[in-house]
Amino acid sequence: MIYRMLALNIDGTLLESSGKLHKTTKEAIRYAQEKGVYITLLTSRNFASAKKVARALKLKGLFASHHGAYISAANDKPEFVKRISEDVTYEIVRFLESFQCQIRLVHEKFSLGNKLHLNNNLLAKAIFTSGDPLAYSHQFVTDLSDSLVDTPVAPPKIEAYFDVEQDLEDARKALGKMFSEVEAACSAPGKLDIVPAGVSKLSGLIYICERLGISLKEVVAIGDGTDDIPFIEAAGLGVAMGNAPYEVKRAADWITRSENEHGVAYMVREHFRRQHPIAFLQKMNIIKK
Repeated sequence: MIYRMLALNIDGTLLESSGKLHKTTKEAIRYAQEKGVYITLLTSRNFASAKKVARALKLKGLFASHHGAYISAANDKPEFVKRISEDVTYEIVRFLESFQCQIRLVHEKFSLGNKLHLNNNLLAKAIFTSGDPLAYSHQFVTDLSDSLVDTPVAPPKIEAYFDVEQDLEDARKALGKMFSEVEAACSAPGKLDIVPAGVSKLSGLIYICERLGISLKEVVAIGDGTDDIPFIEAAGLGVAMGNAPYEVKRAADWITRSENEHGVAYMVREHFRRQHPIAFLQKMNIIKK
């Protein structure tokens, strides 16, 4: 099979556990690009944070951020945006405020959250060390729902961080029954991602593939989280990182090394070294232009 696209999750996949992008991974991405392979990102990160990674990799094409709700190149001009309406955002915040949780409205230009002091240092670390550039503003208010009355927001994504796992599960089930306009899924321990209905990393991948005339069977997709399973299963070659949980590995066609063992670089070298450059294959009429 000839693969024309490499679709990558960011955290736990492209980046090491320290949050750094290793030069070995950069070199592997450049190697795939030189073969004419289109590189895209599929991430739950906000656009500003994803753009920082895209620029570090010198990517010029489309990528999906906000869990697929915001698709753009690194030029700040989105091709696709789906938002949670202002009214629904307000109602969801009012509901979440009944739990002991950190709430963040994740806009493409800023995040707005409640001033809640969580006891779990891991949750605080997830919120404040997400790799956002300095230009991305984090604002915190004492009463988030009251703030939205005066200044409504329609974000592509809402995040909620819980101290108690059962609270997260209760909130997820209740949101599913109360709001047909959104979907809620646990993307990491203690973290709930709320996005517009119909939006996912897979929907982002499908949109980008259709724009480029690339079929899903021509995609190599690499991820590590349970929210990556749909696009791993849909791709022509679905790859799980060595650090991925069992259910992700079970869904994959191939398992590479962990993020700290440069699993993306290892996979790229193993598979794409056997593939001729796309331009050559087109010239030989092996694949269509």
